[in-house]
Amino acid sequence: MTQQDLARDIGTIAVVGGTGALGSGLAFRWARAGLKVVIGSRDAARAAEKAAEIGEKANAAVSGDANAAAAAAADLVVLSVPFAQRDATLESIAQHLAGKILIDCTVPLVPPKVGRVQLQQAGPAVMQVQDRLGENVQVVSAFQNIGAGLLQGESDEIACDVLVCSDYKEAAETCIALAEAAGLRGIAAGPLANAVCAEALTSILITINRKYGANHAGIRITGLPEGGSAA
Repeated sequence: MTQQDLARDIGTIAVVGGTGALGSGLAFRWARAGLKVVIGSRDAARAAEKAAEIGEKANAAVSGDANAAAAAAADLVVLSVPFAQRDATLESIAQHLAGKILIDCTVPLVPPKVGRVQLQQAGPAVMQVQDRLGENVQVVSAFQNIGAGLLQGESDEIACDVLVCSDYKEAAETCIALAEAAGLRGIAAGPLANAVCAEALTSILITINRKYGANHAGIRITGLPEGGSAA
């Protein structure tokens, strides 16, 4: 799929929480790839300011607005907020998600022990999102294990894989295509229930970064056929 085809098929991407490091990095990558991006924030003015910054860096038109307005204007929504803000953010945008794909990047980190895996009793945290939004929203889990600093860089390709979990095959394939547009390799990792592993890996990667004095530890899946994308 060409970038033009992807832009046509996806339409507008809202990055809710797009003023943060991960969200703004993804927004930059997608805007640079020719995709239409709108930044969402609790503060519309801050969203517009960050959008202008990303647009200048990517040499692309990027807009910004309050989270609900950004989600309403989009065809696909990316949720990239701290876990503590997840529920309140979902409450503010839920009415604008029906019939859309929601890519959830949130991770149940519990400060100050963010290097310790925090398994949820009810299963992966993203399952709570799918249960809350219902079958009218196709939820995908992805992008939890990418160093945000890498996304901010100018390199065309990033040596890191993205585990993509969803109960909706076409939504997962769309997310894999978005990963590739950002210079990453998307890996189909099964149903949404499997996202518990990607969520847990975030704490492990934080621990590895601290132990080895690194900043951008990530994962690579080996043994795949040449060009091993599952899109």
